[in-house]
Amino acid sequence: MTDLSRRDALRLLGAIPVAGAMDWSVPTIERATRMVARLHEEPQPAAYKPKFFTPHEWRTVRVLADIIIPADERSGSATDARAPEFIDFMLAERDTSESSRVSMRGGLAWLDNEMRRRFDKDFYHATSEQRTSVLDDIAYPRTAKPAYAPGVAWFTRFRSNVGSAFFSSAMGWKDLQYVGNVFNPNWDGCPPEATAKLGVSYEEYDASLARSRKA
Repeated sequence: MTDLSRRDALRLLGAIPVAGAMDWSVPTIERATRMVARLHEEPQPAAYKPKFFTPHEWRTVRVLADIIIPADERSGSATDARAPEFIDFMLAERDTSESSRVSMRGGLAWLDNEMRRRFDKDFYHATSEQRTSVLDDIAYPRTAKPAYAPGVAWFTRFRSNVGSAFFSSAMGWKDLQYVGNVFNPNWDGCPPEATAKLGVSYEEYDASLARSRKA
């Protein structure tokens, strides 16, 4: 990665509106989802070669993604779900705006420069405690100091990107216990407590349906 100064990183982040930091279109998301699915289907997948991220950025993104969504007893981590590959694919797509690419690159540079300022090492080479100390300052927008506003805006968007990528994967669907449009033969209708709260009942519906058929 070209070593951007802290001032350059702040300039890049400041030039991009937060709302436009990642403009993912539906067709592009569908292509990225299919790409990740193919990677999971390969019995012995070859090492993924990023199309957008530099080698240094790629290492950083993978570490950061797993901090955001680590593995637990329910499912694997963000890298297990191939979330970084999803994000890289999206950024490399022709439909993605240049502002999105600039924002991503600027944010990663900001993160490295903040780490160097505090600990004289970049994010990837920092200890877990050092990473946490920086992320704690940008992970909570409501309590973050104004001085960290550029990092907060970028990290909020990046965290959303990782979540979107993770839950677009089969692993993410299983984590949510999403089963899709599957027939449930044991469904007995809306629970009585819910229909009572709404002031309706199946008996009233059946009676109304019978009257309409006679009319």
